[in-house]
Amino acid sequence: MTTKVPYIPDDAPFTGEQKSWLGGFLAGLHSRLLVGGGPAAPAADAGQQAPAIDILYGTQTGNAEAVANDAADRARAKGFTPRVAELDSVSMDQLAAMQTLIVVVSTYGVGEMPDNACQFWEDLSSTTAPRLENLAFAVLALGDTSYDEFCQAGKLIDTRLEQLGARRMVDRVDCDVDFEDPAEDWLGRAIPQGGGATPAPADTAVPAPAKSGWTRKNPYPAVICDNRTLSGTGSAKEIRHIAFDLGDSGMTYEAGDALGVLPINAPDLVAAWLDRLGAPADAAVAGQDQSLGTVLTRHYEITTPSRDLIRAIEARADNDELSHVLGNGDKEALERYLWNKDALDLLTLVPEQSLDPAEVLSWLKPLQHRAYSISSSPKAHPGEVHLTVAALRWMHDGRAHRGVCSTYLADLADDAGTTGIFMSPNKSFRVPQDDSVPMIMVGPGTGIAPFRAFLEERQARGATGMNWLFFGDQHRASDFIYADEIAGFSQSGLLTRLDLAFSRDQDAKIYVQHRMLENGKDLFAQLEEGGYFYVCGDATHMARDVDDTLHQIIQTQGGLTPEAATEYVNRLKRDKRYVRDVY
Repeated sequence: MTTKVPYIPDDAPFTGEQKSWLGGFLAGLHSRLLVGGGPAAPAADAGQQAPAIDILYGTQTGNAEAVANDAADRARAKGFTPRVAELDSVSMDQLAAMQTLIVVVSTYGVGEMPDNACQFWEDLSSTTAPRLENLAFAVLALGDTSYDEFCQAGKLIDTRLEQLGARRMVDRVDCDVDFEDPAEDWLGRAIPQGGGATPAPADTAVPAPAKSGWTRKNPYPAVICDNRTLSGTGSAKEIRHIAFDLGDSGMTYEAGDALGVLPINAPDLVAAWLDRLGAPADAAVAGQDQSLGTVLTRHYEITTPSRDLIRAIEARADNDELSHVLGNGDKEALERYLWNKDALDLLTLVPEQSLDPAEVLSWLKPLQHRAYSISSSPKAHPGEVHLTVAALRWMHDGRAHRGVCSTYLADLADDAGTTGIFMSPNKSFRVPQDDSVPMIMVGPGTGIAPFRAFLEERQARGATGMNWLFFGDQHRASDFIYADEIAGFSQSGLLTRLDLAFSRDQDAKIYVQHRMLENGKDLFAQLEEGGYFYVCGDATHMARDVDDTLHQIIQTQGGLTPEAATEYVNRLKRDKRYVRDVY
């Protein structure tokens, strides 16, 4: 689809900030067939207009958007004019005017809506939401069964649409991390025929860039060209810089995207599993076409215990503590019990003779890729893609435990020869198109990864906008990763402001949100100048604290009520000026 950036004359009666906002707004209208406002694509037969179908998505990492675009292709082939948009871009009046709706939404955090669906859900769940008797809908939910609130965002939207009188076309499907096949099957059932209209053609004014073909199911075998430790002596963490050579893959990416990495399980962990199951590596297993050792190494998640494994172990083990926390349904108590334990720790609770390898495999989830924020700009490192990875290691009950993919990259990937990778675009997390606007970045620890890429990108583009980074960790002497590069960015004038928060270098712990408060007046002034606010890192604690602090700063510095400050933040989100890459 062609994206047309509208021309706004220099003598137009707008301030620079207004021009920037208006330009982005109009470009957004042109870049998508927005619900209720964009022109419908003409049907091939001018005598019969292809009916519209609205496809709305809510995504945190880009998966739901990719499925929504696949849905649009299917809808077009079935005689519809698809109109694709983010959930938050749709008003309740526009929703009430729709007739056929497909919703694809992921769940983020602990049962939360993704960032670009929060406003939609707030409006939809309010008592003023309109009746929707004329709407036929279907919801596809993406999630992860490792979390208690599996696919909660999709469940909530599906239920609420029904409560408002909308008619469900097909039942909702809740997809686990291995979502591609069930999503494809669901789309085939959910999208009806378009009433005999000639399928609407896609906009072919500018051909879409060819896809590389490298996916989670068909990863590119990449060679690691750099693998070095960033954290210093005495650090409690092991932070590594990993670089892959993209070779002849044809893969492309942009600053802000993520990289999917397919790990294999550590050999010593696999050996411990085989010992616990009392079976050799070459043992045949019912229902498997590969040996037990191979499937444990490459195909199953044997570190993080699945729900099915936890329940199966509890039913077979004589363990009062596990039975108690499961029986009470206390999620926090279960989390405390599982803290520092892996699946093998639970397996040891069951008498060895009662373990059948085929049955145990049925309790496990497939070994999945891990997605990492890319820490390089392709303009600065052509032919390469970089990651910033914290290798997780801990001891429990006398046995070394490890993060699956982080320590695979740290310890094993080089020996493996090649590592399976694929690109995961995140179109919502991008450097501003306008090189003159301010950019504020909050990324403690490995959260700095995309902001290294953002700074490299802005440097390559010759951007003139102010760049302000909030970074922190435990100790400056050992945890100030990329210190030399950041110093270089500062000395060159690219990095206009740098605020550091090393929590354990003084008696009172200081975090990035404290530095934000100290500089609240200037931060608010940059937002008022059209600045973009980015956050990357831990979703459970850091991102929540930063969000609370941002509200506080806007309320105080803007002289606003709490409600008005919330609306200010919501407006930043709708304008894509407050975006997060959190995990």
